[in-house]
Amino acid sequence: MTKATNPGNLDEFDRKIVAALIDDGRMTVTDLARRVGLSKTPCQVRLRRLLDNRVILGFRATVDSAKLGLDHVAFTEVKLSDTREKALEEFNAAARRIAEIEECHMIASSFDYLLKVRTADIRMYRTVLGERISSLPHVESTSTFVAMETVKDRGV
Repeated sequence: MTKATNPGNLDEFDRKIVAALIDDGRMTVTDLARRVGLSKTPCQVRLRRLLDNRVILGFRATVDSAKLGLDHVAFTEVKLSDTREKALEEFNAAARRIAEIEECHMIASSFDYLLKVRTADIRMYRTVLGERISSLPHVESTSTFVAMETVKDRGV
């Protein structure tokens, strides 16, 4: 394991680079180097290592979902009928293919998964739940919680 793949081994500069890019992933390497207190070449080397070692997974745009017509957020608890490894793998693979599922977390609780589902409205959510989520492999039951307002969404 290299230094950058073990979170305990990231040094102060590595952490500053990651924090700066979380704040603004579009900044130039020159601006990044200035912000973290390095010259450009060592900053580029560190950035390349953080990318190569998958500490930084990529860069993406943060969008206003409401302006895209996707401001309905529901959290869906999913209980599976089978939790053996093969069943979990089948569920995971199928859940990844549903575009409306923004996040899918395996949970240690009375249910097995918590999904964050984003749609245009409650009618569309009902369709996604009834036709797609409920049809995922090994789904026994679901329970839904609708978000009324997003107070904080850091995206990290």
